[in-house]
Amino acid sequence: MRVERGRRLDARIPAWLLDSPVSAVGYGWGTTIGWLWGALWSRGRVERREGLVVFRGLPSWAFPRGGVCVGGCFLTGDRAVSTRLLQHEAVHKRQWRRYGFLMPLLYLLAGRDPLRNRFEIEAGLEAGGYVSG
Repeated sequence: MRVERGRRLDARIPAWLLDSPVSAVGYGWGTTIGWLWGALWSRGRVERREGLVVFRGLPSWAFPRGGVCVGGCFLTGDRAVSTRLLQHEAVHKRQWRRYGFLMPLLYLLAGRDPLRNRFEIEAGLEAGGYVSG
């Protein structure tokens, strides 16, 4: 239901903003912000996995929940980062590419509860560690 409602909202967004050169600029901006934040606060391993640049070892206040995808970067702390989690985060990367500058606003409007947030549902609640399977 949440995902369907989100798709109805997407239909109201001008097509030139979605999966477009405009959204690519927003994705690039998000990736730049992710790189800067990760480079500033990461004290752990930085690696490329599942198409993401993974910055580990950030202090807990520097990212929400267990980690955050910003553009093409995944920012997290010291916990283990599984392939399954990174596949979840790769969906968020694709969402960033689709929505660009709109992604932070749309995510905020979808709400903080991951069980009700369409972006988390689309990425897979189990793979994201929100529910157990």
